[in-house]
Amino acid sequence: MENSHSNNISGSRTRLMLSYGLGDAGTGLAATQFGFFLFRFFICSAGLPVLIAGSLLMLIKIWDAVNDPLIGWLSDRTKSRWGPRIPWMLVAAVPLGLSLAAIWWIPSGHVINKTIYYALISIIVMTAYTSINLPFAALSTEISEKTSIRTRLNAARFTGSIIAGLTGLIIAGVVLNSEGIVNEYFFMGKISGLIAVITTLISCWGLAPYAKKARRPTGKAEPIKFQFKRIFNNKKFLKVISLYILLWCALQLMQTVALIYVEDVLNVPSKIANWVPIPFQISALIGLQIWARVSNKLNRISALNYGAIIWIFACTAALFLPSLSQVSSLEGLFLNIYNLILFVILIIIICLIGIGASTAYLIPWSLLPDAIDEDSEKPAGLYTAWMVLIQKIGIGLSVQVLGLLLYVSGYQSCFVDNTSLNIIEQSSLAQLTIRLCIGFIPSLLVIIGLFIMRKWDQKLLTN
Repeated sequence: MENSHSNNISGSRTRLMLSYGLGDAGTGLAATQFGFFLFRFFICSAGLPVLIAGSLLMLIKIWDAVNDPLIGWLSDRTKSRWGPRIPWMLVAAVPLGLSLAAIWWIPSGHVINKTIYYALISIIVMTAYTSINLPFAALSTEISEKTSIRTRLNAARFTGSIIAGLTGLIIAGVVLNSEGIVNEYFFMGKISGLIAVITTLISCWGLAPYAKKARRPTGKAEPIKFQFKRIFNNKKFLKVISLYILLWCALQLMQTVALIYVEDVLNVPSKIANWVPIPFQISALIGLQIWARVSNKLNRISALNYGAIIWIFACTAALFLPSLSQVSSLEGLFLNIYNLILFVILIIIICLIGIGASTAYLIPWSLLPDAIDEDSEKPAGLYTAWMVLIQKIGIGLSVQVLGLLLYVSGYQSCFVDNTSLNIIEQSSLAQLTIRLCIGFIPSLLVIIGLFIMRKWDQKLLTN
């Protein structure tokens, strides 16, 4: 029966891979734009205090974590002729697109009104996000039991997500730098929301025949107290999840504060700063290929160590990189040789951070099977779900800490003035805090992660 099913997949494998690659496009685009632009949007365009902005980002991550098991449980028990996953993706496609646009809209009124609005929209957008992302991810294990097909499906998913993320950054760069667009963030959100709806619906159409024949979930669930007991008795899993949280908190912290660092500390104009995330995204994709090869040739911990060294070096460089001298025009920025040299160094630092930080994507997940093998029953789904859950909670807390640090430092929220090169001149303490968030704190988190993994069983390192 499995051979017959595999032959059927082989006959239309191109459709399967393309459709699965599109399934994570909408959510990947949203996640990338949120990571780089949402915090700055909250504190500049929407005029929210940094503490409230950080709390909203934490709400997004915490709710994303909390609704995972709920939607997973409901999805497992959904009955339809197309299986339990496709109906969730179909129903959530339009709400995701609408809420992606709505979160970039600025309501009138007091800060309290705006806060309530963004809190409600955050819950809606992340509910729709999870309703697509979680059932979609489950399909990779249900469509086929062959490891080779599952590997190719996940490769297609990752490729689609990265390309969609780059697309989102390009859209942001073009729209936010355009003249004459009213409510440019809202316009960006409408474009992104439309792309999310179209790609999700096309993915559902392409995956429907395979989802119809896919393996159905058993519906069995282990009581929560036994899950806790299983997790805390697995020392290797505790090491892996600790590494995962530390690396992703470092990455999320840098991603969230990146544009603030580039604009408010380095004096890079907004029209150029909006393009800064693109070299990071491209270098992270290149870094994944590098560390995959290093892992295969040497071992995964060696890849982690080498990547971490590059990451820490780049963070240290960002910490001490001098600010550009302020100029009166964009042309003047590059006619000044001092500014030009510093800007080139900045791009190099960004690329090195992307290459080093790509270990956060690859290494923890490559080490997870070793931890699962420590459990005699090897419940991969359970460990995977808890890994994602704990990681999202950790990221949520890290962005809240960012908001708190900026608040304590006296960082001033501001409204962007498109006619000027700089938003506002921050105090020396606020600038120092931003530098610590982009350089020192991420380096410290990465170093702690390396310390935790120093005694990983060497027998498990080879692939």
